[in-house]
Amino acid sequence: MKFSPNDNCPCGSLKKYKKCCKSFHDKINFPKTALELMKSRFSAFALCNSEYIIFTTHPNNCDFTLDLKSWNNDILNFSKNTKFEKLEILEIIDDEIESFVTFKATLFQDKNDISFIEKSRFLKVEGIWKYIDGQFIEEEEK
Repeated sequence: MKFSPNDNCPCGSLKKYKKCCKSFHDKINFPKTALELMKSRFSAFALCNSEYIIFTTHPNNCDFTLDLKSWNNDILNFSKNTKFEKLEILEIIDDEIESFVTFKATLFQDKNDISFIEKSRFLKVEGIWKYIDGQFIEEEEK
């Protein structure tokens, strides 16, 4: 997928990528809040930036592994085969070292809707937010 720094950021901010998540992905800045981390991780998945996903994953996360080659390949395989359509933030519970962000990710694989709602938990480790885990939430029937 061709993507320019002048394209809109995949996180849904309506800002250009270079003015939004790019500085996080390039490690020029670090997200100041769990919400910024959540959005930058969504963008990283959309842009196949496995290095950023690995960097921002807490060591106690169940996917965390020292087998970086395999982990990297798993992330890239998922990202390359998924269309990241939209990110909607539903709820934020913000605190200084532990925060929660509930979001809906609208995703497609081979025209199949694999969208989900997750309540993600983030911990601040040595001043840097990390994704530790998440809980899927059933979407209420309309």
